[in-house]
Amino acid sequence: MPALVLLGAQWGDEGKGKATDLLGGSVDYVVRYQGGNNAGHTVVVGDQKYALHLLPSGILSPGCTPVIGNGVVVDPAVLLSELSGLNERGVDTSKLLISGNAHLITPYHTTVDKVTERFLGKRKIGTTGRGIGPTYADKINRVGIRVQDLYDESILTQKVEAALDFKNQILAKLYNRRAIEADKIVEELLGYAEQIKPFVADTTLILNNAIDEGKVVLFEGGQGTLLDVDHGTYPFVTSSNPTAGGACTGAGVGPTKINRVIGILKAYTTRVGAGPFPTELFDEDGEKLRTIGGERGVTTGRDRRCGWFDAVIARYATRVNGLTDFFLTKLDVLTGWEQIPVCVAYEIDGKRVEELPYSQTDFHHAKPVYEMLPGWSEDISKAKTFSDLPKNAQAYVKALEEMSGAPISAIGVGPGRTETIEINSFLS
Repeated sequence: MPALVLLGAQWGDEGKGKATDLLGGSVDYVVRYQGGNNAGHTVVVGDQKYALHLLPSGILSPGCTPVIGNGVVVDPAVLLSELSGLNERGVDTSKLLISGNAHLITPYHTTVDKVTERFLGKRKIGTTGRGIGPTYADKINRVGIRVQDLYDESILTQKVEAALDFKNQILAKLYNRRAIEADKIVEELLGYAEQIKPFVADTTLILNNAIDEGKVVLFEGGQGTLLDVDHGTYPFVTSSNPTAGGACTGAGVGPTKINRVIGILKAYTTRVGAGPFPTELFDEDGEKLRTIGGERGVTTGRDRRCGWFDAVIARYATRVNGLTDFFLTKLDVLTGWEQIPVCVAYEIDGKRVEELPYSQTDFHHAKPVYEMLPGWSEDISKAKTFSDLPKNAQAYVKALEEMSGAPISAIGVGPGRTETIEINSFLS
């Protein structure tokens, strides 16, 4: 049975939660391997809508074990609040596992995140202000706080004091903010320890054993390929690796154990936050996509920037992730357009470019080269097979598949759990 990586192939918000949920009934473990509560998934189950920020989408599937891997940064207050909200709605959260090596977001991380973004002014990156970047920075600087530190008060105190020695200098002298008291941080963190303890485990061992036993493990990325700190539109990126390689380091599973890598593509393109976006629309079409698609961030609450499908980005995602399949979401949103533009290449300094430029300067100046595809007006939300789709919708999907470089194995035709056309099984 396969171990699969499922990730965003654009700038995030592609509908990964729906894809993960679709597989949830057949999957034994769903693993978040990077990011924190700066990512969000909306999952619709019947007439119930769930907004998940930190927890893996598999937590809504009975029989599936949700896992927060070592590559995730965890805000304990957000974690407990999200668990409480699900418990109140009758969702069993008792099977959750959290890596003891995952790093903790503390109040001083969120403080630093917010004041830094304000300080940058026009040069701001568009961070969510939830402390994600500063937590990863502390991890790399080896002054981070890990989940396991909650269970050794002496070590916890030493680490918090060491981290604040420098941060308080910055807060006071650069940002004119009051110093943060280490003992108050320690007290707050220790207050979460017993509530989190039942979930803490050696998740790397558990996941490797599960794969060796033939169980299905799904690794779920947050954000998207173009937000990867190494392979995205730097510096307008997140602070971790949502790309497929991040699943190995963020969960402690070797690359030879991964069988399939599934990229989630929206039938158009969106992004949140600052940074270049070649196909972005500033007209009625952009507003129409935003309205029909419900393009508002699950976690941030910000309106998403909207644009036409970008095949250059899709090809890039195929290449850097080694994608074996695509899940195309929100095809239904495009119903009603007579013609649908698709970006097939860029024009940069008068030259046609068909691959994503590695130069930040070139990408900032890239202009989309469009190919017009015929649209459709028929309602596709009840389609159960590919042949149920209107001919023009079928042609649109086939064109995107050819341009993107990997087979489209599933298509989302509505927000509901059952509103999906499965062309090829991801589990075969």
